[in-house]
Amino acid sequence: MFARNVSIRLKPNMLSDYTRTFEKEILPLLRKEKGFKDEITFANAGGVDVTAISLWENKTDAEAYNANTYLQVLKTLERFIEGTPKVQTSDVVNSTFHTSAVQVAA
Repeated sequence: MFARNVSIRLKPNMLSDYTRTFEKEILPLLRKEKGFKDEITFANAGGVDVTAISLWENKTDAEAYNANTYLQVLKTLERFIEGTPKVQTSDVVNSTFHTSAVQVAA
């Protein structure tokens, strides 16, 4: 499994709008992507700093999303975001989600 970690700075008082748009517009796009497994989003207490972690079947699928659909995602969310989101990627070495998904499939 592979992870994309995106750090975002929201404009003030935009967390609820961001969350609503993410659920209604971005998640449906992600669910159509080959290899997409899950999305987890965290916000700090002030609702300005957001971390979005997406889990992918493999690095190739995550890179395909990054090269194609991610630009559309950024365009959709640009009205809520200050600056440029920071993207980091990594292999998932341990996850209860990953373990649960394997057990359910078996």
